[in-house]
Amino acid sequence: MVSRQRGLVAPIAGARRCWRAVGGQGVTGLLVFGKTGQVARELQRLDPGARFLSRAEADLFDPAACAEAIRAHAPRAVINAAAYTAVDRAEGEEALATTINGAAPAAMAAACAGLGVPFVQISTDYVFDGSGETPWHVGDPVAPLNAYGRSKLVGEAGVRAAGGAYAVLRTSWVVSAHGSNFIKTMLRLGKERETLTIVADQIGGPTPAADIAAACVHMTETLGSEPEKRGTYHFSGAPDVSWAGFAREIFAQAGINCAVRDIPTSAYPTPAARPLNSRLDCATLETVFGLSRPDWRRGLTDILKDLGET
Repeated sequence: MVSRQRGLVAPIAGARRCWRAVGGQGVTGLLVFGKTGQVARELQRLDPGARFLSRAEADLFDPAACAEAIRAHAPRAVINAAAYTAVDRAEGEEALATTINGAAPAAMAAACAGLGVPFVQISTDYVFDGSGETPWHVGDPVAPLNAYGRSKLVGEAGVRAAGGAYAVLRTSWVVSAHGSNFIKTMLRLGKERETLTIVADQIGGPTPAADIAAACVHMTETLGSEPEKRGTYHFSGAPDVSWAGFAREIFAQAGINCAVRDIPTSAYPTPAARPLNSRLDCATLETVFGLSRPDWRRGLTDILKDLGET
């Protein structure tokens, strides 16, 4: 995190590698909520034959309409790649965030359970309080520090309560070559300045959106034939790193001569508190679905190539 903006970013070739590794061939009849977000964009590259619903077609502010869209399309599987992600703004719009991140996924999951089709919901490490230095296990106590985290936690509970063949996939520091994101910010500022001050006491695993997309599709395929694998899972990039360390790797790979000066989170106050410890234990996902943590450094290489920086 630079003392100006929190980053999001990821790769495409990384998804292809992950996809080949799990032997995926796409899910005919896949319905995806979301069209322009990071994971949704990668899902379009991964499975262009899937049906993607924009906000105009299915507004998550109307959970009942989202459920009806699922029943109308009668898909073989559903992935929710849409969400309210404005972490700081959510502090003043918690009710709206909770409808979009909480009530809508619950309604989607209930509709999927009624049709007997798999449903995958993307969640976040922000459901934890970020204390300590040990990676968070799936069953650890949850205690969100901010409104965004609370809204995602409501969604998790609603998805579980609906039953059916579901998966809640918690991830962290989503990255990609799309939209406004940490990598683009670093590339721009790194070319303009000799030194940047960046938060160094928040530790987590940058996670390529491309790999999240591949994991989600693989999970829907598996849940279709093995619904007993329903549950909550963690998925994040490796190795764990600070925002400052992430920036240094960006500059190193892009060949940008910009020094990074470490600062604590306390030197960069934001409306929403951020967890210091975003490390996730992903062992259960590997055991159950055979999906291991992607190397975000390799993903960064893919992103830089996609952006024409290497």
